[in-house]
Amino acid sequence: MKIALITGGSRGLGKSMALHLAQKGHDVIITYQNSKTEAQNVVDAIQKLGQKAALLQLDIAQTKTFPLFLETFKALLASQWNTNRFDILINNAGIGINTPFIETTEEQFDTLMNIHLKGTFFFIQTLLPILNDGGKILNISSGLARFSLPGFAAYAMMKGGIEVLTRYLALELGKRNISVNVLAPGAIATDFGGGVVRDNENANAFIASQTALGRVGLADDIGAAVSLLVSDDAHWINGERIEVSGGMRL
Repeated sequence: MKIALITGGSRGLGKSMALHLAQKGHDVIITYQNSKTEAQNVVDAIQKLGQKAALLQLDIAQTKTFPLFLETFKALLASQWNTNRFDILINNAGIGINTPFIETTEEQFDTLMNIHLKGTFFFIQTLLPILNDGGKILNISSGLARFSLPGFAAYAMMKGGIEVLTRYLALELGKRNISVNVLAPGAIATDFGGGVVRDNENANAFIASQTALGRVGLADDIGAAVSLLVSDDAHWINGERIEVSGGMRL
């Protein structure tokens, strides 16, 4: 049994990741920003699978709150797991903004940067002291960092930064035997970005036509891949970008 922390675990991809890890016998702590009820439902589902679970509130864009989050997290580990360390960190929390480059505002740019790039960078830095040697970090990017679709320049730019960060972390944390990878989902049918992939028939059909396996992705496609990449069997995979898109825009 290992202890995993997943940011943004109350719904969508994060929820699927949490449930897949629980099915593999891991205990899971998820963070949520506003959706406490949804997060509690995920915790309840994990507990029904026979694993321990808990939730913590976090706004990944508010880096000044990270020291307090660390102390709260350490207290939770001590009270419920009788430890002061954890094993797996999955940086999943994020939002999508689809705006043409020419219309992207500085406020939108800063929002994306603070959540996806700055927030992730300093959140990892904050938690590294209590991540076990031999542990795993998995960052979440996007297929949009490889292929281009109109309106995602700022979002994809931040995800490209996360992919570069992943390689540097893998190099610098190797001395602690910590493996660091980045998973890049393709288009997934969730409520992300207003649920356009899930709810817009034209968008869904277009993406399916661009995908070798002939459909859009599902949250469980990502959850299953995540559980594989943070398993001991995948430990020799390090510093890599793994796209999980069904073969989109090959």
